[in-house]
Amino acid sequence: MSNRHPIPNINIGQVYDQRYSDSEVHHDKLGNLAGFFGRNMPAHRHDRFFQVHYVKSGTVRVYLDDQQFIESGPLFFLTPPTVTHAFVTEAESDGHVLTVRQQLVWQLIEADASLLPAGLQVSPACVALSKLPEAAQAEARRLEWCLDALSEEFLASRPGREAALQSLTRLIVISLLRLCPNSREASAARHEDLKIFNRFNALIEEHYLAHQPLAAYAAQMGVTEARLNDICRRIADLPSKRLVLERLMQEARRLLLFSSSSVNEICYQLGFKDPAYFSRFFSRYAGLTPGEYRQRQAQGQ
Repeated sequence: MSNRHPIPNINIGQVYDQRYSDSEVHHDKLGNLAGFFGRNMPAHRHDRFFQVHYVKSGTVRVYLDDQQFIESGPLFFLTPPTVTHAFVTEAESDGHVLTVRQQLVWQLIEADASLLPAGLQVSPACVALSKLPEAAQAEARRLEWCLDALSEEFLASRPGREAALQSLTRLIVISLLRLCPNSREASAARHEDLKIFNRFNALIEEHYLAHQPLAAYAAQMGVTEARLNDICRRIADLPSKRLVLERLMQEARRLLLFSSSSVNEICYQLGFKDPAYFSRFFSRYAGLTPGEYRQRQAQGQ
């Protein structure tokens, strides 16, 4: 990918959950994040943060740098800081997403060198828990228990919350590092197709507010609409048009959550000319009107 289209760096605390912008640890359910960002997550990275996705069920398509994995839950995939990753989850998939500031992980490894062989860095990994050897099953159960406990602690406001979160996170990281040597073997991905797919997502980022037709995207990349759609279906299991619409929905949710603009103002900010049409568009994909979505999120539902 050229320098005109750098891989975006996403700070979860700033983009998604501003209440925890300075936290060492952030947790949310996979379903909640998918509801905000969409089930297709284009190529991105998290500077200075490790991230683990723990998927309880459903098939996941994961790209870690140039490695492709297609696995069914339960599984986890681990992305170290700066590693480019993209993934698509099925509509009913749920689980945990844990984002951890890198210092916490480095301190843990420095305190106990047995967690990582000398001279090596933490590598991206995709581990299918149902395919683990019997000797690793207890560790997998411990990982799931710790993630469930952390999820509960994160939402509570009990004394010692921060200490509990960091302690549980350390236990989770230890389990992850113990299980990562069981990472699945990556399958081959056609480099040219992946390059076109990532380029398409970069162009969406530039032009989604202009509501330009798919023909314009295809022309900018020098491919036919049919080929672009075929690549999107094979890599993301989604049609090309849906990727554009999901980016619009992500921005609509962000503005409804984090701005004080009225629904009509957001409609025009997103390039829609008719507030009634925008409301129908949003309702079709969210199952709620923009006003209902804002109210429900404000009530914490």
